[in-house]
Amino acid sequence: MEIPPGTELVALLGDPVAHSLSPRMHAAAFAALGLRWAYVALRVLPSDLPEAVRGLRALGFVGANVTVPHKEAAAELMDRLDEVARACGAVNTIVFGEGRRALGYNTDVAGVRRTLRYGNVKVSGLRAAVLGAGGAARAVCVALAQEGASEVALFARRVERAEFLAGSMSTLFPHVRFEVHPLQQDALRRGLQEATLLVNATPIGMHPDTGQSPIPSEEVLHDRMGVLDLVYNPSRTRLLRMAERTGARTLSGLWVLAFQGAVSFELWTGRPAPVEVMLRAIDAPRLPEERP
Repeated sequence: MEIPPGTELVALLGDPVAHSLSPRMHAAAFAALGLRWAYVALRVLPSDLPEAVRGLRALGFVGANVTVPHKEAAAELMDRLDEVARACGAVNTIVFGEGRRALGYNTDVAGVRRTLRYGNVKVSGLRAAVLGAGGAARAVCVALAQEGASEVALFARRVERAEFLAGSMSTLFPHVRFEVHPLQQDALRRGLQEATLLVNATPIGMHPDTGQSPIPSEEVLHDRMGVLDLVYNPSRTRLLRMAERTGARTLSGLWVLAFQGAVSFELWTGRPAPVEVMLRAIDAPRLPEERP
C-alpha cells in the first residue's frame, strides 16, 4: 500500500487493534469521495497513550479514533471536550484543530442511538440493561438517557465501578433511574424480566475469544427484548446467537461501528460521510427502513 506525500493521516489507537474493521471502512469512504487520506491502526499500550497522542500531533495527523482500553484515559489528555464526550467521560474521536489543539468527541453515542432507530427498538419510557461499566458503557448510558429510557440497569463484574458510573449518570440525567447489579445469572434473570433492550458494552466474545458470552445462559433473555452487542468481530457473536434462539430481536455491532465512524469521518473531513459505502465495506447486515 503506497501512502504518497501529501496524504492526510488518521489513526486508530487501541490494544488490541488487529481485529479492527475501521481501516477497511474508512479506506472505502475516502476512496468513494476521491480523498487522498489514509487510516492506520496502531497498537498502543495504556502506559504509552499520552506519548502516542503527542506523537500524532507532532506528526501532523488530522485526528484519530480511540478504542478499548483507552477511551476514558484519552478524555484526560484532551485540550477540550465536546458536550457529549464530557457527559460520557470518554473519548473515541480526536480532532487536531486550530493550533494543533486536541479536541475530544464521543461519536459512540450517536452510533448507538441511530442503531436503535434503525432496529426499531423503542426505549422511551421503558427499561434497558447494560453489561459493563467502562467507556463504552458510559456512551451507551448517555444514548439511552437521550432516547428517553426511564430505567437503566447496569450489570458488571466490578460492582463498585458500576456504582460510580450509575452515580455520575444519575447526576447528569436525574429523570432516569440507574441501578446496579452483579453480572451473575440470578441477578440477570431478575433484572432483565422487564427490559426491552440489552446492550453488551464489554469486550467479552470478541475475536479470538469467540466462544465466550457475557451472560452465562440464554434463560435470562426473552422474546420481548432487543439485544445489541457492541462487539462486531465476529459479526454474529455467541450472545447474538443465544438471543436469536430465544426469539429476541438482534442488533449488529457493525451498525454501531458504521454510524459512529460516519460521524468521526465528518468531523475529520468536513464532508458528508458515504454511509452506505461504509456499511458495505464491513459487510454489515441489511438495514430495515429507518423510522422517525
